[in-house]
Amino acid sequence: PDGLHWTELQKEPVITKGAFDSQNNAFWSESEKQYVCYYRVFIDKKRWIARTTSKDFIHWTDSVNLELDGKPREHLYTNQIHPYPRAPHIYLGLPTRYFPGRRVVTDEEAERIGTPKKWNYVNDCTDILLTTSRGGTDFKRTHLEAFIRPGTDLRNWTSRANYAARGMVQTGPEEMSIYIKHNSGYPTCHMKRYTIRPDGFVSVNAGYAGGEMITKPLTFKGDRLTINFSSSAGGGLRVELQDVDGKAIKGYTLADCPEIIGDKIERAVSWKGGADVSALAGKPIRIRFAIKDADLYSVKFESAK
Repeated sequence: PDGLHWTELQKEPVITKGAFDSQNNAFWSESEKQYVCYYRVFIDKKRWIARTTSKDFIHWTDSVNLELDGKPREHLYTNQIHPYPRAPHIYLGLPTRYFPGRRVVTDEEAERIGTPKKWNYVNDCTDILLTTSRGGTDFKRTHLEAFIRPGTDLRNWTSRANYAARGMVQTGPEEMSIYIKHNSGYPTCHMKRYTIRPDGFVSVNAGYAGGEMITKPLTFKGDRLTINFSSSAGGGLRVELQDVDGKAIKGYTLADCPEIIGDKIERAVSWKGGADVSALAGKPIRIRFAIKDADLYSVKFESAK
């Protein structure tokens, strides 16, 4: 009841099928209304991620393996999948991607930096990916590029040297923090804090010549559209709302939208008639973004506070 004094429910383990030599992430999912656990398994001799669910944390469903998302199967350690605090229906993960036999450090360098002899550390390397899910077997590796690279420290270029801690924490109005363990296996093993802007994991970017993005049809609730964006002094963006056939809706065209310039975590989009979009709520629309020398990180429909 107080979060300090705990009682053991049973002696027996509750999940037994899997490879549990790395972190296993269990949490209550508000969007799925059940407990969820992501943990490691072996498939085709490669480390992968499975998922099981429970209503009471004692009885768990048979595990299911996450989808490949049309991408190649890779060794993924320490999945670190958890609800993103700013949008709990979206789960984010920072799995370590492991490359056995992919060597960077020479014998001389390994001797100089004191690379552990156990498990042949010198022969492997790792980096960290960004993955997403919305529950079930849904699993996206939209970008196979590393989210966090090993960097210039040679001790991060040997086996199992880079591991993300579970969780992302908003440590300021314009800052999210994530924590990475580096130099694993060395006396210099440590945690490093990395920061990004809220929702700033990826962006739609256009250069000075400009570019456009048009969304798939969607419906929304709320009365205004807010964006998380950053532009140069010479850049900016405009927003247009369209019907499902791609025809601009009167009053919400690009010509009606004053250019949006600056760098804001949350900025309401307005047109000549104002920012109110409540008349379109519940109706299928598309959003067209015209972007010049700017990044668009996230969009959100909401009710004005």
